[in-house]
Amino acid sequence: MLSSMSLYASILARCLSKTSIESHHGGQRLMVVGLGNHGMAGTRHSIGMAVVNLLARKLNIADQWKTDKKIGADLIHTQICGTQVVLMKPCQLMNVNGTSVANAAVKFFLKPENIYLLHDELDKPLGKVSLKFGGSARGHKGVRSCFACLRSDTMTRLLVGIGRPANHCSVEWHVLGHFTKTEQALLPDILEQGVDLVLSHIKQRTESDISIRTATKQNPYKS
Repeated sequence: MLSSMSLYASILARCLSKTSIESHHGGQRLMVVGLGNHGMAGTRHSIGMAVVNLLARKLNIADQWKTDKKIGADLIHTQICGTQVVLMKPCQLMNVNGTSVANAAVKFFLKPENIYLLHDELDKPLGKVSLKFGGSARGHKGVRSCFACLRSDTMTRLLVGIGRPANHCSVEWHVLGHFTKTEQALLPDILEQGVDLVLSHIKQRTESDISIRTATKQNPYKS
């Protein structure tokens, strides 16, 4: 008999393989996930959630968040550049965010490479924002949880720098702490940078997907 984890992995694999079939008919679906600790808005560790909140506001859909208890997350379904997109905020602690992400991947037939993970990054100073494609979790427990539950590291990640703690403060207290007044003054621009990077990448991959589909229709025998 399969263990619960093996059974879950088997179901996930079947669902993800179905995605490749569906993508030929209805186009791909993407998911943008703001990692963080549920109920701890404003802390450094939840800055990924702050980015996805701003994204929802910029799309004028911030009033559309709905809680899906089976997935364990707040969700919005929308379209960006003609592509179906799910915005997501896990309703759990950071260390088990991956459970919610994997639940959503199963429900919405999402391949790991079509998932964006937005999260804080200790090894970047505050104000530095970048995209990362695959690679190590670098000790980030929320990212590690997603890797484990999805059995993949191919997700696109938005790394939002929060810097390392000063004055011998522990890492735990630093990430769970709120931004200082000086840091809060910088946050609007930082969050804006994050949203712009994610939107630009979604637009780029959508245009590339359209080009491929158009080329295939014009020459169906081209491999």
